[in-house]
Amino acid sequence: MAAIPDAPNRDTGKTLAEIIAEHVRDSARQHWTSSYNNTPLIVGIQGPQGSGKSTTARAVKKLLEDSYGWIIALLSLDDLYLPHDGLRSVAAAHPGNALLNGRGHPGTHDLELGKDILERLQQLNVNARSPETRDEFNLPVFDKSLHNGEGDRLPEGSGEKIEGLMEVVIVEGWCLGFYPLSDEELEKRYTAEVDAAKNERLQPYSLQDLKDINNYLKSYVEALYHFFTCFAQIVPGPDPIALTYKWRLQQEHDMKAGNGGRGMTDEQVKAYIPGYLFFADGVEKGYNTQSGVEPVPEKYPPWRGRNLRVTIDENRAVTKVEKI
Repeated sequence: MAAIPDAPNRDTGKTLAEIIAEHVRDSARQHWTSSYNNTPLIVGIQGPQGSGKSTTARAVKKLLEDSYGWIIALLSLDDLYLPHDGLRSVAAAHPGNALLNGRGHPGTHDLELGKDILERLQQLNVNARSPETRDEFNLPVFDKSLHNGEGDRLPEGSGEKIEGLMEVVIVEGWCLGFYPLSDEELEKRYTAEVDAAKNERLQPYSLQDLKDINNYLKSYVEALYHFFTCFAQIVPGPDPIALTYKWRLQQEHDMKAGNGGRGMTDEQVKAYIPGYLFFADGVEKGYNTQSGVEPVPEKYPPWRGRNLRVTIDENRAVTKVEKI
């Protein structure tokens, strides 16, 4: 487990969870006023592995429930991983691509399931008006310790039961909000990383391996991103890649220490880093990721204007807060 991110902002004295909870509160009030409906606000929280995003998401949920009595659903992108057989099928379809040899990167999630859940959550309040349309279901659960750390989805009905009315839906994930790049921009970034003598972060990953991830990301944008109108991004500084690897490794070691050693190897943990290195700026820019090119408004993420960027240090203390 990552350390609880309870270190306060050096300027305001507020914790990471309190800062994001205020952002969600203000966005929810604006959402209900501007939309003239009672659909729940669907919020995305993104941060690299080990940054404390899952702990923060749970804390945000509790803060809003305790302060305002809101009913809130919390879904992790991790719980949308394909079942074990599906993960093995993806790996078999991309032999030699270590990024897709197991759970983690775009391409290993069940997007149809994710889209169905978000659609049902979005319509939950509308359908609750009538006994004939009232909806009840359970959120999925993925157990990462099964199959020697490869993981598998638990039987249907294992997760939190969803019913009645809902004010807010929070979805958290390390690659949530990542956008694909053009082939030209991806190649440019890959070449620049190798030329900068940092290619140890990429090995044994080829440009084609990253193109596979890039192609899968297009489906994430189409299937999921239009549901989100509020977002919070947790950004480590000053060296995001070094901290991401350090935290993610610590997270996996802690999990294995508590379950008898079932989990990823250190090399498998490294496989998360390329996705963060190449695609994370899409959370803010959407498709506007090519340097030197004038941004196109239609290519911005749907949460633009309601995106909170929170920078944290190695101890997970908040150092900077920006609204984008």
